[in-house]
Amino acid sequence: MREIKDKVRRFLKDNAMYHEDIDMDALCDVFSEEMRTGLAGKDSSLAMIPTYIEVGKKIPAGKPVIVLDAGGTHFRVAAVCFDESGKPVVENFAQRPMPGLDKEVGREEFFAAIAEYMAGVADVSGNIGFCFSYPTEILPNKDGRLIRFCKEVKAKEVEGELIGENLAEAIEAAGYKGGKRVVILNDTVATLLAGMSAFGKRDFGSYVGFILGTGSNCCYIESNRNILKKSDLNPDKEQIVNIESGSFGKAPRGGIDLQLDETTLDPGKYTFEKMFSGAYLGALCLKALQQAGKQELVSRAVADELLAAEELQTKDVNSFMRDPRGDNPLAVICAKAAEQDCATVWYVLDGIIERAARLVAALLSAVVLATSKGENPCMPVCITAEGTTFYELKGLKEGVERHLKSFLQDKHGRHIELVSVENATLIGAAIAGLTN
Repeated sequence: MREIKDKVRRFLKDNAMYHEDIDMDALCDVFSEEMRTGLAGKDSSLAMIPTYIEVGKKIPAGKPVIVLDAGGTHFRVAAVCFDESGKPVVENFAQRPMPGLDKEVGREEFFAAIAEYMAGVADVSGNIGFCFSYPTEILPNKDGRLIRFCKEVKAKEVEGELIGENLAEAIEAAGYKGGKRVVILNDTVATLLAGMSAFGKRDFGSYVGFILGTGSNCCYIESNRNILKKSDLNPDKEQIVNIESGSFGKAPRGGIDLQLDETTLDPGKYTFEKMFSGAYLGALCLKALQQAGKQELVSRAVADELLAAEELQTKDVNSFMRDPRGDNPLAVICAKAAEQDCATVWYVLDGIIERAARLVAALLSAVVLATSKGENPCMPVCITAEGTTFYELKGLKEGVERHLKSFLQDKHGRHIELVSVENATLIGAAIAGLTN
């Protein structure tokens, strides 16, 4: 096995995909500089979008709010209220497919579909907290103008449109009560707010929201005086800034990353999240295995089957890593081969996942360092994390925590606490809808 592991390590190094070749300090420095440049309104791969959402506002008890959550493959709808103890109560929950995921849809069709999804809650409240997890310019009135879709959603007519305004019109057109107040935020912001609410009695130095599911993004709390591209902000206040970290364009990519990028709907865009998010990691692993086959790391029979494979999803990668002899596409291929072929496939996938963990740790480290908090271990930075890929993919979360411990805590003296909140995006959207 040592020989196989060494062979895979050389393969990953030759293709610029080896995790130990990533200089964490250098990557953090470049990411931090892109953050500062984006806050200044200069050319940067990080949008650094002000959300105009301040933190720490009191949540009214007993008042319902409609919650919408658009992101990835699913669209979720619910009604939420908070009891006197601050505990959220979620009712009338429904989950539907994301409009535009399977085929191109127009603007009216897109918003009409959302209004239809709201049938069970549309008249429950005049307030809507809309967790809209795509690059969106947030306006001071908390509406948002869609910059572009990602995650393979196909609805070009919606790009450039005001989300809240169009939704309010669609709701009225569907025959429901009008005059809805729509607050737009993304899933990272919602996750941060949910973390603040769930752990409000605990002293934290600051808060970060992190998503790693179908896509990936991060947000944090920034002083208005550092948001130089907005001249009308009160410098004595602070707000949540949506980094749009998935678009970071200066990570060290290998040839296999470049191959994958060319097969996506938006080559050259969101290249960072294409290195580790759920929508792309399965395809990236397949590209890596196919390259391994071309370089004769596995037998010809296995190489031919890998080259013939048209698709590999991240869930398939996870299934194989958890049970290489189980009922999953890669296990079926490996069952026909020698033991060393199965081990080679496992080590290639493990290497891709370990690189993903290192990249995520570098991202989170750069964000925590930007807060200037966490030096006191009794007041760590609270990172509320959400996303199936982060929690379910074998070895990923553990790898992230390991790199954060050795790099951020031991080397840079910053302390964090990684937490999760059930229904985080729904709860955070509800808080935003009720307090803004």
